[in-house]
Amino acid sequence: MNGFFSVWFVGQTTLRRNAHIMENHIDIEETSSKKDKGFTLVELLIVIVILGILATVTVFAVRGITDKGTTSACAADKNTLATAAESYFAQYGGTTIPSATAAEQTAALPTVITLTPGGKLVAVGFMRTMSTKYTVNADGSLTAIAPCT
Repeated sequence: MNGFFSVWFVGQTTLRRNAHIMENHIDIEETSSKKDKGFTLVELLIVIVILGILATVTVFAVRGITDKGTTSACAADKNTLATAAESYFAQYGGTTIPSATAAEQTAALPTVITLTPGGKLVAVGFMRTMSTKYTVNADGSLTAIAPCT
């Protein structure tokens, strides 16, 4: 019986020691989880700086795209006006485009045209609307208006 009690006592001691280790482990987990809730000020500042850098890069990238879009729109408008002027010369002959008349201006409503050669191109149907980027001169040449200057 001595052997049985000694084995039993050693077993009990081992169980108590293991239980004590488990309780300590649980206490350590609870205290460390209390410390790990939330972000530190340094971590938040790092995230804010990174977001600022990304925003700056994006703004400069978009600015370049906008400039390219404006340049492309100007080039397309210039080609359209040049084609309209050439079409006018081919259909009506001559070397000048007369200004639109008041009667043509009234007939074009609700489209607004001016009494200019560009208005004449709209009045005779070579363009849908007046250009906001170029002025058509009587000889068919074009004068740029901002932002195409």
